[in-house]
Amino acid sequence: MQFFNSAEPIFRHKQHTLDIQDRLGLLQIHWQMGNWTLFSRFYTRIDQIFVVWGLITALIFVVAQFSPISWTQQALLWTSLTLLGVVAMAVLAWFWVTVERLRWLIYSWAGLMGLGILYTDLGILCGYWQFLLYLCPVWLGLSAVGYLITGFGMGSRTFVLTGIVHLLVIPLLPYATGWQFLVTGLVMAGSLLFLSEVQWDMRLPIEYELLTPEQREFNQEQHRLRRLGSLSRVGERL
Repeated sequence: MQFFNSAEPIFRHKQHTLDIQDRLGLLQIHWQMGNWTLFSRFYTRIDQIFVVWGLITALIFVVAQFSPISWTQQALLWTSLTLLGVVAMAVLAWFWVTVERLRWLIYSWAGLMGLGILYTDLGILCGYWQFLLYLCPVWLGLSAVGYLITGFGMGSRTFVLTGIVHLLVIPLLPYATGWQFLVTGLVMAGSLLFLSEVQWDMRLPIEYELLTPEQREFNQEQHRLRRLGSLSRVGERL
């Protein structure tokens, strides 16, 4: 059995033939001025999770780099914000991960974020100041583990590659003297926001046990249309 779906590119434009679990909670944004389309995007609930975490991550690391707010205040604020992010992730993703039989991914990411909070708060609130020297590598490492777990769980080269990028940045951090928080924030937030804008690859469809027969038939038809679209693009390139 093929683990990765090599028929799909690692990155491509978002697909419009969405399955039931992707259509639930779909957010569509269309800004137009006269005949000019200023911004037109749609975001599934998984995309929305990437956006939420991207904004949270950018805020945390940019403030840590540039703001005079005390470390203690930041630790309390960012702990609360990260926990809210975990709750939002679970709420937004629950139906999708249930249908795809990937609930364990939510628990894995929640556990990794919990470890990051624990490490950060031990360093700041409990006085283990030496921990602060490794905050950026630790958070990049935890994110890398999360992406690798996600990649192998979903059969996605996209997430495996994203995890590898995070790992490769860690040994480069010493060269960003004085700017490690900004670099870390750019890598983590940039990866998340990029993932929200593209279509990532995933394993072949599974038998969706929790869907009704009508919903399964709908998903099968969407899969057929996506396959035809892929074949058409391959034919055009040839």
